[in-house]
Amino acid sequence: MFTQVCKISARIIVEEPITSELVDIQTLIPNIQVDLKYATAANFTGQIVYNFQCCLLLKEAALQLSEVQTELEALDLGLKVWDGFRPMAAQWKFWELLPDERYVSDPRKGGRHTRGTAVDLTLITKDGQELLMPSGFDDFSEKAHQDYMEASDEAIRNREFLREIMERHGFINLPTEWWHFDLIGWQNYPPVDEKNGWA
Repeated sequence: MFTQVCKISARIIVEEPITSELVDIQTLIPNIQVDLKYATAANFTGQIVYNFQCCLLLKEAALQLSEVQTELEALDLGLKVWDGFRPMAAQWKFWELLPDERYVSDPRKGGRHTRGTAVDLTLITKDGQELLMPSGFDDFSEKAHQDYMEASDEAIRNREFLREIMERHGFINLPTEWWHFDLIGWQNYPPVDEKNGWA
């Protein structure tokens, strides 16, 4: 069982061994909103997928995300995060329910969220209201695609602004999910070793 840990040392291999760590993003970004959908049953699985309440990312990804939040706060906006690091067991659960690589990474290939470099998020106003987007979170239809153009002008503008600001700070978007962003170079990070602090 994955135990509640909000800061974990982990060995990450990128060409040469380096030491990195998963961190609770709110320790680096105090004003960011976190609403982990898979820590509750209010998600497409109808189940609690993991049992921790803090959003974990590799420190490198969290630092880049802090730059996004800082830029947004100057515009009276901010970020709301729905998902970050997932244990491999959670990734397998997703794959069993939706074995479609357009929306769920094949855990046999390591997955994206299991590396601590992927984050699902949206834009909010300074009082916490979500900005209009072409679809809701975990919408497995073309409405979630980055190139979907049949939404309202406002929704498209918001989606494009989110993509642009995330790209400006070192992330790339997943074409089939407007809310999903990976740290550039994510492929170079293996899944976090689940022997470091959890079973």
